[in-house]
Amino acid sequence: MTDHLNLGGRQFESRLIIGTGKFSSPEVMADALAASKTQLVTVALRRVDLDAPSDPITDFIDRERYLIMANTSGASDAAQAVRLAKLARSAGFPPWIKVEVIPDPRYLMPDPIETLKACEILVADGFTVLPYIHADPVLAKRLEETGCAAVMPLAAPIGSGRGLKMETAIAIIIEQATVPVVVDAGLGVPSHAAAAMEMGADAVLVNTAIAAAANPVRMARAFALGVEAGRGAWLAGRAPELSAASASSPLTGFLDETETRQP
Repeated sequence: MTDHLNLGGRQFESRLIIGTGKFSSPEVMADALAASKTQLVTVALRRVDLDAPSDPITDFIDRERYLIMANTSGASDAAQAVRLAKLARSAGFPPWIKVEVIPDPRYLMPDPIETLKACEILVADGFTVLPYIHADPVLAKRLEETGCAAVMPLAAPIGSGRGLKMETAIAIIIEQATVPVVVDAGLGVPSHAAAAMEMGADAVLVNTAIAAAANPVRMARAFALGVEAGRGAWLAGRAPELSAASASSPLTGFLDETETRQP
């Protein structure tokens, strides 16, 4: 069966998006991207020297194989996020931007007001915009109405690996959304990704859990399998959850007939 992710007017076979930070080397990053079978990767613009003739990150990302989406990591207000996005486009990056506006250096929580401002400006300027947000259903709906291509609620604080701590709010966002919902930040193991997909998320974004693993390449492949399994479960439709036991084999019939035939 064909089950593509339709995002920003493009189709992707993979529903796993990979961040490129924290890898021990560009070579390891490249191998992990290949193992993950991703088709969309994010790059923090602040890590790219736009004046250099070559760059150790983007030189290892095959642009024929992966769509590169710059992110505005490091921006603390809307003006900074917009400036970074325009710099990325001017430097030849695709006009896809992951908007991150994070003024809080300890917990790295996104600023909802400045995020909305930045997205309004960038959508109007022709960018394909994917905002990183707290799991706020009201904000998610506002961003959707603004014209964002997707919404990206956090599962838990960035890099924490704690899993779906915002499950209830994310479920509401998924229920109400008419654009793809990408669960981003805080996923630590493939089972977290599978659980997000089982809820009905359209995709997940993972960085630290892969890059900081003892074997990033193997972990990348494991996340790919987790996303595939979770999506398959969502499409299949889970069996009803019951409050009491329900035998999988009949408790009557054969045994009753055997008893009645005994002399």
